[in-house]
Amino acid sequence: MCDTGPSDRSISRRSLLGAAMAGTGVVIAASAACASSADPPGSSTPLRPVLPVRSSQPKDTVLTLLGTSGGPQAEYGRTGTSTVLTVEGHDYVVDAGRSSVTQYLNAGLEFSALAGMFITHLHADHLADYYNYFLLEGGEPNAEKDNLSGPLTVYGPGPAGGLPPQPTPPVATIAPENPTPGIKDLTDRLNEGYAYSYNVFMRDTGIRDVESLQDIHEIAVPDVGAGPANTAPSMEPFTIFEDDRVSVSAILVPHGPVFPAFAFRFDTDKGSVAFSGDTKLSDNVVRIAQGADVLVHEVIDLEFIKLFGHVAPDLLQHLENSHTTTSQVAKVAQSAGVEHLVLTHLVPSNPRLIPDLAWEVQCGIGFSGRVHVGNDLDRITWPFRRR
Repeated sequence: MCDTGPSDRSISRRSLLGAAMAGTGVVIAASAACASSADPPGSSTPLRPVLPVRSSQPKDTVLTLLGTSGGPQAEYGRTGTSTVLTVEGHDYVVDAGRSSVTQYLNAGLEFSALAGMFITHLHADHLADYYNYFLLEGGEPNAEKDNLSGPLTVYGPGPAGGLPPQPTPPVATIAPENPTPGIKDLTDRLNEGYAYSYNVFMRDTGIRDVESLQDIHEIAVPDVGAGPANTAPSMEPFTIFEDDRVSVSAILVPHGPVFPAFAFRFDTDKGSVAFSGDTKLSDNVVRIAQGADVLVHEVIDLEFIKLFGHVAPDLLQHLENSHTTTSQVAKVAQSAGVEHLVLTHLVPSNPRLIPDLAWEVQCGIGFSGRVHVGNDLDRITWPFRRR
Protein backbone atom coordinates (compact mmCIF):
# COMPACT_ATOMS: atom_id res chain seq x y z
CA MET A 1 0.00 0.00 0.00
CA CYS A 2 1.29 3.47 -0.92
CA ASP A 3 0.24 6.39 1.24
CA THR A 4 0.40 9.61 -0.79
CA GLY A 5 -2.05 11.62 1.27
CA PRO A 6 -1.39 15.30 2.00
CA SER A 7 0.56 16.45 5.01
CA ASP A 8 -0.49 19.63 6.83
CA ARG A 9 3.09 20.55 7.64
CA SER A 10 4.11 20.97 4.01
CA ILE A 11 1.01 22.17 2.17
CA SER A 12 2.60 25.26 0.62
CA ARG A 13 5.68 23.40 -0.52
CA ARG A 14 3.73 20.53 -1.98
CA SER A 15 1.40 22.95 -3.74
CA LEU A 16 4.45 24.46 -5.38
CA LEU A 17 5.64 21.00 -6.37
CA GLY A 18 2.20 20.20 -7.70
CA ALA A 19 2.31 23.22 -9.97
CA ALA A 20 5.67 22.12 -11.28
CA MET A 21 4.41 18.59 -11.84
CA ALA A 22 1.35 19.81 -13.71
CA GLY A 23 3.58 21.51 -16.23
CA THR A 24 5.40 18.26 -16.96
CA GLY A 25 2.54 15.80 -16.77
CA VAL A 26 4.46 13.83 -14.15
CA VAL A 27 3.16 12.80 -10.73
CA ILE A 28 5.49 12.29 -7.79
CA ALA A 29 5.22 8.76 -6.45
CA ALA A 30 5.44 7.92 -2.78
CA SER A 31 7.99 5.22 -3.48
CA ALA A 32 9.49 3.29 -6.34
CA ALA A 33 6.87 0.63 -5.71
CA CYS A 34 4.17 3.13 -6.61
CA ALA A 35 5.85 4.21 -9.85
CA SER A 36 4.64 2.67 -13.07
CA SER A 37 7.08 0.45 -14.92
CA ALA A 38 8.12 1.12 -18.49
CA ASP A 39 7.24 -2.50 -19.36
CA PRO A 40 4.03 -4.07 -17.97
CA PRO A 41 4.40 -7.21 -15.84
CA GLY A 42 4.55 -10.32 -17.98
CA SER A 43 5.73 -8.44 -21.06
CA SER A 44 7.73 -10.66 -23.40
CA THR A 45 9.47 -7.76 -25.13
CA PRO A 46 13.22 -8.28 -24.68
CA LEU A 47 15.18 -5.48 -23.08
CA ARG A 48 17.84 -4.07 -25.38
CA PRO A 49 20.39 -1.42 -24.46
CA VAL A 50 19.84 2.04 -25.88
CA LEU A 51 23.21 3.10 -27.20
CA PRO A 52 23.98 6.81 -26.91
CA VAL A 53 25.00 8.78 -29.96
CA ARG A 54 28.71 9.08 -29.30
CA SER A 55 30.24 12.49 -29.73
CA SER A 56 33.95 13.22 -30.06
CA GLN A 57 36.56 14.37 -27.57
CA PRO A 58 35.96 18.11 -26.96
CA LYS A 59 38.78 20.46 -27.90
CA ASP A 60 37.44 23.50 -26.07
CA THR A 61 36.25 24.03 -22.47
CA VAL A 62 33.34 21.76 -21.60
CA LEU A 63 31.66 20.42 -18.46
CA THR A 64 30.34 16.86 -18.81
CA LEU A 65 28.18 15.21 -16.16
CA LEU A 66 28.99 11.50 -16.33
CA GLY A 67 26.78 10.50 -13.41
CA THR A 68 24.41 12.51 -11.24
CA SER A 69 23.08 10.10 -8.61
CA GLY A 70 23.77 10.47 -4.91
CA GLY A 71 24.29 7.51 -2.60
CA PRO A 72 26.02 4.17 -3.08
CA GLN A 73 23.00 2.12 -4.11
CA ALA A 74 22.20 1.63 -7.80
CA GLU A 75 19.20 3.72 -8.82
CA TYR A 76 17.01 3.87 -11.90
CA GLY A 77 17.74 6.66 -14.35
CA ARG A 78 21.10 7.92 -13.07
CA THR A 79 24.58 6.50 -12.54
CA GLY A 80 27.05 7.33 -9.78
CA THR A 81 28.34 10.82 -9.23
CA SER A 82 31.20 11.80 -11.55
CA THR A 83 31.97 14.94 -13.54
CA VAL A 84 34.57 15.89 -16.13
CA LEU A 85 35.93 19.34 -16.88
CA THR A 86 37.61 19.43 -20.29
CA VAL A 87 40.09 22.25 -20.86
CA GLU A 88 41.82 22.57 -24.24
CA GLY A 89 41.16 18.92 -25.00
CA HIS A 90 42.44 17.60 -21.67
CA ASP A 91 40.05 15.94 -19.20
CA TYR A 92 39.95 16.36 -15.42
CA VAL A 93 37.64 13.96 -13.58
CA VAL A 94 36.05 14.93 -10.27
CA ASP A 95 34.95 11.79 -8.40
CA ALA A 96 34.41 8.41 -10.00
CA GLY A 97 31.15 6.86 -8.86
CA ARG A 98 29.41 3.81 -10.25
CA SER A 99 29.78 3.46 -14.06
CA SER A 100 32.13 6.44 -14.41
CA VAL A 101 34.44 4.56 -16.81
CA THR A 102 31.58 3.46 -19.07
CA GLN A 103 30.01 6.92 -18.99
CA TYR A 104 33.35 8.52 -19.81
CA LEU A 105 33.44 6.45 -22.98
CA ASN A 106 29.75 7.05 -23.73
CA ALA A 107 30.36 10.80 -23.47
CA GLY A 108 32.84 10.59 -26.34
CA LEU A 109 35.83 11.27 -24.13
CA GLU A 110 39.20 9.65 -24.76
CA PHE A 111 41.17 7.94 -22.02
CA SER A 112 44.36 9.18 -23.66
CA ALA A 113 43.12 12.73 -22.91
CA LEU A 114 42.73 12.07 -19.18
CA ALA A 115 45.00 14.58 -17.44
CA GLY A 116 43.97 14.26 -13.79
CA MET A 117 41.50 12.88 -11.28
CA PHE A 118 40.35 14.57 -8.09
CA ILE A 119 38.49 12.67 -5.35
CA THR A 120 36.49 14.77 -2.89
CA HIS A 121 36.22 12.12 -0.17
CA LEU A 122 36.42 8.39 0.34
CA HIS A 123 32.77 7.37 0.43
CA ALA A 124 31.97 4.43 -1.85
CA ASP A 125 29.59 6.36 -4.10
CA HIS A 126 32.44 8.68 -5.11
CA LEU A 127 34.96 5.87 -5.53
CA ALA A 128 33.14 2.87 -6.99
CA ASP A 129 34.76 3.23 -10.43
CA TYR A 130 37.98 4.96 -9.38
CA TYR A 131 40.20 1.92 -9.67
CA ASN A 132 38.55 0.77 -12.89
CA TYR A 133 40.34 3.57 -14.72
CA PHE A 134 43.57 1.67 -13.98
CA LEU A 135 42.21 -1.87 -13.99
CA LEU A 136 40.29 -1.63 -17.26
CA GLU A 137 41.96 1.20 -19.17
CA GLY A 138 45.58 0.63 -18.21
CA GLY A 139 45.87 -2.55 -20.26
CA GLU A 140 45.20 -3.26 -23.90
CA PRO A 141 43.66 -0.43 -25.98
CA ASN A 142 39.98 -0.73 -26.87
CA ALA A 143 38.69 -1.17 -30.44
CA GLU A 144 39.22 2.55 -31.03
CA LYS A 145 42.88 2.21 -30.01
CA ASP A 146 42.34 4.21 -26.83
CA ASN A 147 43.62 3.67 -23.30
CA LEU A 148 45.58 5.57 -20.65
CA SER A 149 48.49 7.19 -22.42
CA GLY A 150 50.70 7.34 -19.34
CA PRO A 151 50.65 7.92 -15.59
CA LEU A 152 47.35 9.32 -14.31
CA THR A 153 47.74 12.03 -11.67
CA VAL A 154 45.29 11.56 -8.80
CA TYR A 155 44.65 13.89 -5.87
CA GLY A 156 42.54 12.68 -2.97
CA PRO A 157 42.19 12.55 0.80
CA GLY A 158 44.88 11.21 3.08
CA PRO A 159 44.15 9.02 6.12
CA ALA A 160 41.45 10.30 8.45
CA GLY A 161 43.45 9.42 11.55
CA GLY A 162 40.42 8.33 13.56
CA LEU A 163 36.92 6.88 13.40
CA PRO A 164 33.65 8.20 14.84
CA PRO A 165 32.76 6.93 18.34
CA GLN A 166 31.25 3.46 18.53
CA PRO A 167 27.45 3.34 18.63
CA THR A 168 25.50 1.23 21.10
CA PRO A 169 25.68 -1.68 20.59
CA PRO A 170 29.15 -1.47 19.03
CA VAL A 171 29.79 -2.47 15.43
CA ALA A 172 32.68 -4.31 13.82
CA THR A 173 35.78 -2.50 12.58
CA ILE A 174 36.94 -3.51 9.11
CA ALA A 175 40.72 -3.88 8.78
CA PRO A 176 41.45 -2.82 12.38
CA GLU A 177 45.19 -2.71 11.63
CA ASN A 178 44.54 0.22 9.24
CA PRO A 179 40.86 1.24 9.46
CA THR A 180 41.19 4.72 7.91
CA PRO A 181 43.32 4.39 4.77
CA GLY A 182 43.84 7.38 2.50
CA ILE A 183 43.79 7.32 -1.28
CA LYS A 184 47.38 6.00 -1.47
CA ASP A 185 46.82 3.00 0.80
CA LEU A 186 43.48 2.34 -0.86
CA THR A 187 45.16 2.20 -4.27
CA ASP A 188 48.02 0.03 -3.03
CA ARG A 189 45.59 -2.46 -1.47
CA LEU A 190 43.63 -2.70 -4.70
CA ASN A 191 46.86 -3.32 -6.59
CA GLU A 192 47.52 -6.20 -4.21
CA GLY A 193 43.98 -7.52 -4.55
CA TYR A 194 44.30 -7.68 -8.34
CA ALA A 195 47.90 -8.89 -8.27
CA TYR A 196 47.16 -12.26 -9.84
CA SER A 197 45.25 -10.72 -12.75
CA TYR A 198 48.03 -8.20 -13.38
CA ASN A 199 50.85 -10.71 -13.03
CA VAL A 200 49.24 -13.14 -15.46
CA PHE A 201 48.39 -10.47 -18.03
CA MET A 202 51.86 -8.90 -17.86
CA ARG A 203 53.44 -12.29 -18.52
CA ASP A 204 50.87 -13.46 -21.05
CA THR A 205 50.02 -10.31 -23.05
CA GLY A 206 52.69 -7.76 -22.14
CA ILE A 207 50.43 -5.12 -20.56
CA ARG A 208 52.08 -2.34 -18.59
CA ASP A 209 52.81 -2.50 -14.87
CA VAL A 210 49.80 -0.78 -13.28
CA GLU A 211 52.00 0.95 -10.71
CA SER A 212 53.75 2.76 -13.56
CA LEU A 213 50.39 4.33 -14.45
CA GLN A 214 49.64 5.67 -10.97
CA ASP A 215 50.76 9.11 -9.78
CA ILE A 216 48.88 9.29 -6.48
CA HIS A 217 48.93 12.36 -4.22
CA GLU A 218 47.29 12.71 -0.81
CA ILE A 219 46.11 16.27 -0.23
CA ALA A 220 47.99 17.84 2.67
CA VAL A 221 45.57 19.79 4.86
CA PRO A 222 46.90 23.14 6.15
CA ASP A 223 47.30 23.58 9.90
CA VAL A 224 43.87 25.03 10.70
CA GLY A 225 42.97 22.78 13.62
CA ALA A 226 41.10 20.28 11.46
CA GLY A 227 40.72 16.61 12.33
CA PRO A 228 38.13 13.87 12.84
CA ALA A 229 36.56 15.88 15.68
CA ASN A 230 36.62 19.21 13.80
CA THR A 231 36.26 18.28 10.16
CA ALA A 232 35.83 21.65 8.45
CA PRO A 233 36.85 24.74 10.41
CA SER A 234 36.62 28.11 8.71
CA MET A 235 39.60 28.44 6.40
CA GLU A 236 40.86 29.80 3.10
CA PRO A 237 41.18 27.74 -0.10
CA PHE A 238 44.64 26.37 -0.84
CA THR A 239 46.23 25.34 -4.14
CA ILE A 240 46.81 21.61 -4.67
CA PHE A 241 47.63 21.31 -8.39
CA GLU A 242 48.66 23.44 -11.35
CA ASP A 243 49.55 22.75 -14.96
CA ASP A 244 49.51 24.79 -18.18
CA ARG A 245 45.70 24.73 -18.34
CA VAL A 246 44.23 24.72 -14.82
CA SER A 247 44.91 25.73 -11.25
CA VAL A 248 43.06 23.57 -8.72
CA SER A 249 42.36 24.65 -5.16
CA ALA A 250 40.67 22.83 -2.30
CA ILE A 251 38.92 23.55 0.97
CA LEU A 252 37.53 21.35 3.73
CA VAL A 253 33.76 20.89 3.89
CA PRO A 254 31.52 19.35 6.59
CA HIS A 255 30.17 15.96 5.50
CA GLY A 256 29.03 14.27 8.69
CA PRO A 257 31.94 12.47 10.39
CA VAL A 258 33.97 12.11 7.17
CA PHE A 259 37.47 13.61 7.29
CA PRO A 260 38.89 14.94 5.15
CA ALA A 261 36.16 15.90 2.69
CA PHE A 262 36.96 18.54 0.08
CA ALA A 263 35.36 21.01 -2.27
CA PHE A 264 37.43 21.91 -5.33
CA ARG A 265 37.79 24.89 -7.64
CA PHE A 266 39.27 24.86 -11.15
CA ASP A 267 40.51 28.19 -12.52
CA THR A 268 41.22 28.38 -16.25
CA ASP A 269 41.93 31.13 -18.76
CA LYS A 270 38.25 31.01 -19.75
CA GLY A 271 36.74 31.04 -16.27
CA SER A 272 36.20 29.06 -13.10
CA VAL A 273 34.20 26.05 -11.94
CA ALA A 274 33.70 25.07 -8.29
CA PHE A 275 32.61 21.63 -7.08
CA SER A 276 31.00 21.35 -3.66
CA GLY A 277 31.65 17.67 -3.10
CA ASP A 278 29.35 16.25 -0.45
CA THR A 279 28.63 18.83 2.21
CA LYS A 280 26.02 20.29 4.46
CA LEU A 281 25.42 24.05 4.25
CA SER A 282 28.89 25.56 4.58
CA ASP A 283 30.54 28.95 4.41
CA ASN A 284 33.65 27.17 3.15
CA VAL A 285 31.79 26.27 -0.04
CA VAL A 286 30.76 29.90 -0.46
CA ARG A 287 34.37 30.91 0.07
CA ILE A 288 35.90 28.60 -2.54
CA ALA A 289 33.12 29.26 -5.06
CA GLN A 290 33.22 33.06 -4.69
CA GLY A 291 32.88 34.68 -8.12
CA ALA A 292 33.10 31.42 -10.06
CA ASP A 293 31.25 31.11 -13.34
CA VAL A 294 29.73 27.77 -12.35
CA LEU A 295 29.04 25.98 -9.08
CA VAL A 296 28.43 22.24 -9.35
CA HIS A 297 26.64 21.44 -6.10
CA GLU A 298 25.09 18.41 -4.46
CA VAL A 299 21.48 18.58 -3.24
CA ILE A 300 19.00 16.55 -1.21
CA ASP A 301 15.22 16.90 -0.99
CA LEU A 302 15.09 16.16 2.72
CA GLU A 303 11.40 16.98 3.09
CA PHE A 304 10.49 14.44 0.42
CA ILE A 305 12.53 11.81 2.23
CA LYS A 306 10.89 12.65 5.55
CA LEU A 307 7.45 12.36 3.98
CA PHE A 308 7.93 9.32 1.76
CA GLY A 309 11.34 7.78 2.36
CA HIS A 310 10.50 5.57 5.36
CA VAL A 311 14.13 5.82 6.47
CA ALA A 312 15.49 4.85 9.87
CA PRO A 313 16.12 7.71 12.33
CA ASP A 314 19.90 7.23 12.29
CA LEU A 315 19.99 7.43 8.48
CA LEU A 316 17.80 10.53 8.51
CA GLN A 317 20.16 12.13 11.03
CA HIS A 318 23.11 11.27 8.78
CA LEU A 319 21.41 12.90 5.79
CA GLU A 320 20.64 16.06 7.78
CA ASN A 321 24.24 16.31 9.01
CA SER A 322 25.86 15.55 5.68
CA HIS A 323 24.03 17.24 2.79
CA THR A 324 22.66 20.54 1.49
CA THR A 325 18.89 20.78 1.12
CA THR A 326 16.77 22.15 -1.71
CA SER A 327 15.99 25.22 0.40
CA GLN A 328 19.68 25.90 1.12
CA VAL A 329 21.53 25.38 -2.15
CA ALA A 330 20.26 28.61 -3.74
CA LYS A 331 21.58 30.57 -0.75
CA VAL A 332 25.03 29.10 -1.31
CA ALA A 333 25.03 29.98 -5.01
CA GLN A 334 23.67 33.48 -4.39
CA SER A 335 26.15 34.20 -1.59
CA ALA A 336 29.02 33.01 -3.78
CA GLY A 337 27.92 35.26 -6.64
CA VAL A 338 28.08 32.50 -9.24
CA GLU A 339 26.28 32.79 -12.56
CA HIS A 340 25.27 29.15 -13.02
CA LEU A 341 24.22 26.51 -10.51
CA VAL A 342 24.50 22.92 -11.73
CA LEU A 343 22.77 20.36 -9.52
CA THR A 344 24.24 16.89 -9.17
CA HIS A 345 24.44 14.06 -6.62
CA LEU A 346 20.65 14.29 -6.45
CA VAL A 347 18.94 12.54 -3.53
CA PRO A 348 16.55 10.98 -4.25
CA SER A 349 17.98 10.49 -7.72
CA ASN A 350 15.22 8.39 -9.31
CA PRO A 351 13.49 10.72 -11.82
CA ARG A 352 10.25 8.78 -11.33
CA LEU A 353 10.09 10.29 -7.84
CA ILE A 354 11.07 13.91 -8.51
CA PRO A 355 11.24 15.25 -12.09
CA ASP A 356 13.69 17.90 -13.20
CA LEU A 357 11.23 20.77 -13.14
CA ALA A 358 10.54 20.20 -9.45
CA TRP A 359 14.25 20.30 -8.65
CA GLU A 360 14.65 23.46 -10.72
CA VAL A 361 11.73 25.24 -9.07
CA GLN A 362 12.77 24.39 -5.51
CA CYS A 363 16.48 25.04 -5.92
CA GLY A 364 16.06 28.28 -7.85
CA ILE A 365 14.16 30.17 -5.16
CA GLY A 366 16.41 33.00 -3.99
CA PHE A 367 19.03 32.55 -6.72
CA SER A 368 19.30 35.18 -9.46
CA GLY A 369 21.35 33.05 -11.85
CA ARG A 370 20.59 30.00 -13.99
CA VAL A 371 19.85 26.54 -12.58
CA HIS A 372 20.71 23.36 -14.49
CA VAL A 373 19.35 20.09 -13.14
CA GLY A 374 22.02 17.54 -13.88
CA ASN A 375 21.30 14.42 -15.90
CA ASP A 376 23.78 11.77 -16.97
CA LEU A 377 25.84 12.73 -20.04
CA ASP A 378 24.73 16.36 -19.99
CA ARG A 379 27.38 18.42 -21.76
CA ILE A 380 27.53 22.10 -20.89
CA THR A 381 29.75 24.24 -23.09
CA TRP A 382 31.47 27.48 -22.20
CA PRO A 383 30.01 29.97 -21.43
CA PHE A 384 27.93 27.13 -20.04
CA ARG A 385 25.00 26.61 -22.30
CA ARG A 386 23.52 23.15 -22.21
CA ARG A 387 24.26 21.22 -25.42
